[in-house]
Amino acid sequence: MLLKVYGKGRPYRFFAAGMHGGEWKDTSNLLLELNPPLSGSLFLLPLVDRGRYLSTLQDGYYKGPGSNIPVFVNNYAPEIYIEIHSYSKQNFHKLAGGDRISRIGVPPYSVLEEGLLLGSVSPHIRLHFPKEALCLSLEVQRENPASYELALHMLDRMKECRGRDDFIAFLNKEYPSAVLKAIENYKKFYGL
Repeated sequence: MLLKVYGKGRPYRFFAAGMHGGEWKDTSNLLLELNPPLSGSLFLLPLVDRGRYLSTLQDGYYKGPGSNIPVFVNNYAPEIYIEIHSYSKQNFHKLAGGDRISRIGVPPYSVLEEGLLLGSVSPHIRLHFPKEALCLSLEVQRENPASYELALHMLDRMKECRGRDDFIAFLNKEYPSAVLKAIENYKKFYGL
């Protein structure tokens, strides 16, 4: 685990990419392009694992290839945790389709624009955080430069957030319908 650290003090923000399989080709550089935050700390893990694909929704992921993530989270208690994934255009409906919760047990991603999707992280890692922490997953559409650029913009904004409410206010201004749907899905899924 090659962790890059910018800044110091709270809030702690932890961004991870290259989560599994070949995703690192589409996501690792996003983190390497970020500048230090104006305040607080930014922990970057540009490459978690480039071995065989194992879904973060499987219990074994955070005990296997992603095992360093819960260790870091438990030691540092970041206020913000972001995972960056990538997907092929043909898999859009598997991620954003309304039947995702009945099909694989997690809410669908919210569609922002340019093929960029926003959703919650796996319940297997979410349980390591308090309810008030911001824990999100971004899905960048492969071979889509506009999706990559928007993801970079979002990450640049996320690295300046002080916490969940700060980011929700920003997102609500930019994507009100996506935020409403994401919050609704989150509350349903976690029974809030």
